Amino acid sequence: MPAVPSRGRAASLASGVLALGLVLAGCSGSNVAGGGPTGPAPECGAYAQYGDLNGKTITVYTSIVEPEDQPHIDSYKPFEQCTGAKVVYEGSKEFEAQLPVRVQAGSPPDIAYVPQPGLLATLVRQTGAVKPAPAGVAANVDQYFPETFKSAGSVDGTLYAAPLGANVKSFVWYSPKAFQAKGYTVPTTWDEMIALSDRIVAEGGKPWCAGIGSGEATGWPLTDWLEDVMLRENGPEVYDQWVSHAIPFNAPQVNAALDRVGSVLKNPAYVNGGLGDASSIATTTFQDGGLPILDETCYMHRQANFYAANWPEGTEITENGDVYAFELPPINPASPQTILVGAEFVAAFSDRPEVQAFQAYLSSPEWANEKAKAGSALGQSGWVSANTGFDPANLSSPIDRLSAEILQDEGNTFRFDGSDLMPAAVGAATFWRGMTDWITGKSTADSLTFIEQSWPAGQ
Repeated sequence: MPAVPSRGRAASLASGVLALGLVLAGCSGSNVAGGGPTGPAPECGAYAQYGDLNGKTITVYTSIVEPEDQPHIDSYKPFEQCTGAKVVYEGSKEFEAQLPVRVQAGSPPDIAYVPQPGLLATLVRQTGAVKPAPAGVAANVDQYFPETFKSAGSVDGTLYAAPLGANVKSFVWYSPKAFQAKGYTVPTTWDEMIALSDRIVAEGGKPWCAGIGSGEATGWPLTDWLEDVMLRENGPEVYDQWVSHAIPFNAPQVNAALDRVGSVLKNPAYVNGGLGDASSIATTTFQDGGLPILDETCYMHRQANFYAANWPEGTEITENGDVYAFELPPINPASPQTILVGAEFVAAFSDRPEVQAFQAYLSSPEWANEKAKAGSALGQSGWVSANTGFDPANLSSPIDRLSAEILQDEGNTFRFDGSDLMPAAVGAATFWRGMTDWITGKSTADSLTFIEQSWPAGQ
């Protein structure tokens, strides 16, 4: 859709001790956007490796705007206070359109948070302006992140960007209170989920609700549906072949997977609870798609962990509360559970030492934990990290903690959001449009062929 201890720290710690002594003497700094540091000075031992950066400025450009930007700004303060650097944050709703313009004009930011690996690959290949990840970042990624995330931040075998935040997409939202009152149990297989859907219909309800409206990105929630079912029907290897175009976009396996999605979302008995018929999925916003769960006009809504931000103020998001989520069940219970994930990535357009130091900080457990604490202090939820040095206890939201635990579970297999990995002409254009056409009546075969024909030659 539209993302520290390390094996390489010993030498850098030694070289940073003298500089750290200067910093500790007056552990201070400020953030232009954040209005300066607050609270007690942090413990600076973990920041020794970054050295003395007094007088240095690092610019950061992202799509994250108010109020979600504040936890990011606050999370930079320990780095600023312990190194003397200043981090200048700029968030823009026009980020994806403006970043390539700024790069092409020769005035890129030092660091940008790139929301899709496909865009990262485009920037690397077409501009040559993105710097390969420095050694400190590479060491952190190798030690703290699953291979799926490293691969997504790499282009042509070179690591360019570490993950920032992460999200778990393979969730189904529901109401624990409603399930308990109705005597429903959380399904653990696809067949159980369909049986539950049929029971809800037999009792006069609509089991599912959905919305895919998202401005120019309308359709992206359906790409996640198809990707999740592709993984569960065909396994990670076939999924990888599809995403890389080793098999056609409209291969028989993809047709079968989309038809399975249609058995839910195009089933007039199942959808669109509280919102209309199946075609209303296209005209209902992504933000509103799951809200009928609260008045029991629907009971299930497949959407990522970040959907937590869309529930009205006062909604209890807990295992026994108004809403919570369970993992989209496997189709074949004998196959390992595969989780669809997403993330944004830290791309650098400068290799100045202070920029590389800040990159390393953003890939460290220290930053992930500071970010979680900052978000919790402001009452924000919907953000997690795939960094295995991250402590889920720093998150205040139960669904965020569940997401972090899933990301840290070594028994899970992960695959990155396919549309984010595909060429932008497909993943951020025809895939969205094709899925929108499909939900409003176009056939599976015609929809997938339309997308297949848009795949850029040679990619």
